[in-house]
Amino acid sequence: MGEESMAQTGTPRPVGSDQSLGELVAQAAKDVSQLIRGEMNLAKVELRGDLSRVGMAVGLLAMSAFVACLMLVLLCFAFAYGLMSLGIWGWASFLIVAGVCLLLIAVAALIALLRVRGVTGLRTTRASVQDTIAALRGGDQQPEIAGPTQR
Repeated sequence: MGEESMAQTGTPRPVGSDQSLGELVAQAAKDVSQLIRGEMNLAKVELRGDLSRVGMAVGLLAMSAFVACLMLVLLCFAFAYGLMSLGIWGWASFLIVAGVCLLLIAVAALIALLRVRGVTGLRTTRASVQDTIAALRGGDQQPEIAGPTQR
């Protein structure tokens, strides 16, 4: 989806021409319809980006939970028995292993949290809609239909 701009819906006529009220209303309706379609397209593009980020974060959380379970089963025994062979008491060996597993779980969860914080929350669409509303209420500036920014 490329960047769109407000286009003339009819042949422009000079000021003071003989356009009927019906023609003016029809042209305004076409312009508003095009503006709304542009806003909807912008919202779709932003939502796709946000859903992609959330999907990645959910995938990372699922992976971290799976790896955490594997860690508890495999490393708790292997690492604890390895520590016990170095002369550390059995209970202390298993406690050390549990601490290492918790540290790995925390790192994976932190990465997922940072990915979720990158969600934009439709900032561009919200600003564009506010500009459009201000213009429709009689503001002097023309609204811009912003295209998506590439990241």
